[in-house]
Amino acid sequence: MGLVLLYNACMDKAAEQDPRVYFAAERTFLAWIRTGLGLMGVGFAVSRFSLFLRQLTPSEFHSPAHTTGVSVWSGVALVGLGVIVILSSILRHVQLVRQLSLGTWIPGRVSKDAVALGVVLAGIGVVMCLYLVGVR
Repeated sequence: MGLVLLYNACMDKAAEQDPRVYFAAERTFLAWIRTGLGLMGVGFAVSRFSLFLRQLTPSEFHSPAHTTGVSVWSGVALVGLGVIVILSSILRHVQLVRQLSLGTWIPGRVSKDAVALGVVLAGIGVVMCLYLVGVR
């Protein structure tokens, strides 16, 4: 019975006074930073892949490499998207901590940033699939 009362006392505490809420916000912030760094790393690898192909092609076939630049621009776009994700996560984290400290945070809202990133990445995936099918 005492444990139930202690649990209820903890649950009655406002979200802005509960340190677990701040820790959860920080974990979410770090996950967004990780996502942005991952996008930047993949973008760099995609961009450098065209350089690898240019180095590989002349040595095997003794002809000049013919690249379209799609790999470079795709990589740059992914690096740029990673930077945007990191910057927006910083702004969102500062906004969230401010809302928590003022007591104006509303639970249960959908993360518009996460939905937007998911839609953009799905669109990039569809375009990449169409490109890969079309290149053969």
